[in-house]
Amino acid sequence: MAEETEEKSFRDLGINEQLAEACDNLGWKNPTKIQVEAIPMALEGKDIIGLAQTGSGKTGAFAIPILQSLLETPQAFFACVLSPTRELAIQIAEQFEALGSGIGVKCAVLVGGVDQVQQSIALGKRPHIVVATPGRLIDHLSNTKGFSLRTLKYLVLDEADRLLNEDFEKAIDELLNVIPRDRRTYLFSATMTKKVKKLQRACLKNPVKIEAASKYSTVDTLKQQYRFVPAKYKSKRLGALNKFKAGECNILICTDVASRGLDIPSVDMVINYDIPTNSKDYIHRVGRTARAGRSGVAISIVNQYELEWYLQIEKLIGKKLPEYPAEEEEKIKETGGKKRRRGGEDDGEEDISKYLRLNKGKSSKVKRR
Repeated sequence: MAEETEEKSFRDLGINEQLAEACDNLGWKNPTKIQVEAIPMALEGKDIIGLAQTGSGKTGAFAIPILQSLLETPQAFFACVLSPTRELAIQIAEQFEALGSGIGVKCAVLVGGVDQVQQSIALGKRPHIVVATPGRLIDHLSNTKGFSLRTLKYLVLDEADRLLNEDFEKAIDELLNVIPRDRRTYLFSATMTKKVKKLQRACLKNPVKIEAASKYSTVDTLKQQYRFVPAKYKSKRLGALNKFKAGECNILICTDVASRGLDIPSVDMVINYDIPTNSKDYIHRVGRTARAGRSGVAISIVNQYELEWYLQIEKLIGKKLPEYPAEEEEKIKETGGKKRRRGGEDDGEEDISKYLRLNKGKSSKVKRR
């Protein structure tokens, strides 16, 4: 499939020239794997379940066929995209507007933390695409005069696993009761959980399931490493995300707040300062780099108290991560680069070589997938 993806162009997928030119203008040279598999099926009118790695081009996979259908039968409130976070909702709307810039596409973003009056004004302009978080969308359906989704043609549930983990199930159920049953539905998720499967049965009709990745995996262009350091205090990191967004630095020290919803193509590196206790969160964290076919590096800083979590990550992704080459431990100590134990005081200096030997011994047992 990788060879096919490299050879195909967006025009080969059946999209019209206006959208193909928009892809060219965005610098999208070739479609990604999920786009190659999903777009033709969507253009045939199929419901889609897309299971793909974060950063694999999921937004383009559903935005392009929706815009092509909109060109054929233009109308207001044509499509609704549900997102778990306002940051992701804004980015999805920006992609729709960029792809549809040559055809006059109008989008409205309905998210919390923003004045509802301004959002109501945007709805009054009858946009083609509504991108929303579930709770705020229900608020507007209940309270904004003249707004309804009775003529909706497309529903997209993006990051469906997180939509359900954020306890949006009730809002989604309410929405499914007020939108037309005769519609196309696209469900995209990085992971296929039991809740996602249940939602799939409730709102999709004979869907085509597309798995552009194994259940839990990272893209091949991502170089993953770890660095073992002794425990001590962290350096301050407040404001790092804002500096990163502003372009003042090109290295993101990743927190779970930033593990989803950020789509900044030029990210070169992700550093896991703390190993996530949930291995699946690692997939989303490192997915901030190596996006849409680009290369990237992810480095995880591991201390002796986090060794088991690190080994669980290796087991989940089916890869043994090489150690990141760095200066000897004494140099790290001199620069204050030690980590403090989470959840308690330090137990004192430990023999690092002991843990490296333990790491080596356990990691060799990781099953290859």
